[in-house]
Amino acid sequence: MSTITEGFLDHKIFSIVSETAAEQGVRAFVIGGYVRDCFLGRPSKDIDIVVEGSGIAIAEAVAAKVKTNVSVFKTYGTAMLRYRGIEVEFVGARKESYNRDSRNPIVENGTLEDDQLRRDFTINAMAFSLQKEDFGALVDPFGGIKDLAAGIIRTPLDPDTTYSDDPLRMIRAIRFATKLSTPSQKFTIVQESLDSITRNRKRMVILTKERIIEELNKILVTPKPSMGFRLLDETGLLEYIMPQLLKLKGVESVDGRGHKENFSHTLEVLDNVAEAEMAAIAEGTLKDYVFEDGVEVAKVRTEPNLWLRWAALLHDIAKPDTKRYDPAIGWTFHGHEFRGAKMIPKLFQSLKMPLNEKMKYVQKLVGLHLRPIALVTDEVTDSAVRRLLFDAGNDIEDLMLLCNADITSKNPKKVARLRSNFDLVRQKMTEVQKKDDYRNWKNPICGEYVMEVFNISPSNVIGQLKDAVKNAILDGEIENTFEAADAYMREKAAEIGLFPADKE
Repeated sequence: MSTITEGFLDHKIFSIVSETAAEQGVRAFVIGGYVRDCFLGRPSKDIDIVVEGSGIAIAEAVAAKVKTNVSVFKTYGTAMLRYRGIEVEFVGARKESYNRDSRNPIVENGTLEDDQLRRDFTINAMAFSLQKEDFGALVDPFGGIKDLAAGIIRTPLDPDTTYSDDPLRMIRAIRFATKLSTPSQKFTIVQESLDSITRNRKRMVILTKERIIEELNKILVTPKPSMGFRLLDETGLLEYIMPQLLKLKGVESVDGRGHKENFSHTLEVLDNVAEAEMAAIAEGTLKDYVFEDGVEVAKVRTEPNLWLRWAALLHDIAKPDTKRYDPAIGWTFHGHEFRGAKMIPKLFQSLKMPLNEKMKYVQKLVGLHLRPIALVTDEVTDSAVRRLLFDAGNDIEDLMLLCNADITSKNPKKVARLRSNFDLVRQKMTEVQKKDDYRNWKNPICGEYVMEVFNISPSNVIGQLKDAVKNAILDGEIENTFEAADAYMREKAAEIGLFPADKE
């Protein structure tokens, strides 16, 4: 039988697995995403091996040969090891049946054919043989290679069966269509499958939030995530995932005056952020700040920031709640950035998402996303720029990226004018940062020092004096030095009848 490896199986791990399977008298195959990505020319460091027998036994034998550790997950019948920079997961071939009230299948041992039949899509059901006699031969019973060439997402079984059995596959179909699409080839879900997703959308209720968000996160970090969210909307899945986004849809008119269609605007901003971030990553101009041994270190960003994408998706989430019509000026959404920031914790909690610094990052960007835009339309003062740098901190570049992406209009001249002004804000930021770094600025006056100088106990006065010093520095009234801050603190304290302990 002819083979089509074309270098796909050159990595040493494949020959080792082949040899080990032969020694144990079982057949082994590479299956799923690695096979698909080989034909798409996409690099992959995740390899799935299916064994007609015990995947765990083969994994343990392979690990012994290559002298590496193996992680065994007996509950799922899988095992995983890492070897020379790649991750290899082993599983025994199986067939599945489902209870309608659960997405957890009843699993039985099976053949390669059984295993391929249970796969979600034809393009993920292809396998490479690892048997010596036909090493590298493609096993493709459902025409996955043709679907891949045609850019088609299709299920091996009747789609109603596939999606009803495991509703997560409905989101996965949309995720793969979004992820695999490129400017030169768009992947589409076949119509009968799209219709089936719509019919089975109510099955979403049996899925956990964690599994749903895992798929949503993968859609968000694609080059054009709007495609995924439009499909989620068109099939009715978005109602079960994030109904808050649906409130952004539609345009209301009064006296012939309408507002921007905020759902489409949000998706445009999301795509703008994705494009701009990937361009910046390619140029090596974005940095992430992490702590190593208690010291903050700047590292060049090499992968998309998922939480920046979430901030783009949610930046206008409060517009429906703040929408008002003013006959004098038209539609307004005053304060939607502040209301949106307040909504983030509850929304994250409802979606079972992290409530740590990642949530706070999204909350910060949503709350600040209009600040640079405001500087575009007003006189750009040093004070305003200092405050922006202070409030944004290390996230200033992500904030500026989001705000620039938020400049959308059907009038290209308006966009060009706003972006030109936006460049002036960036220039001003650079000038201010050269004078002093307010991105990581800390108040020279701390609460302990105030209490020591004036011999007072903790009280509101301490916060008032610290704020006075902070505002004076950010407004450029005094220099950003301890000496200037100390003198100003004492001056303000005297105005309220508070004097240093040694002067009383």
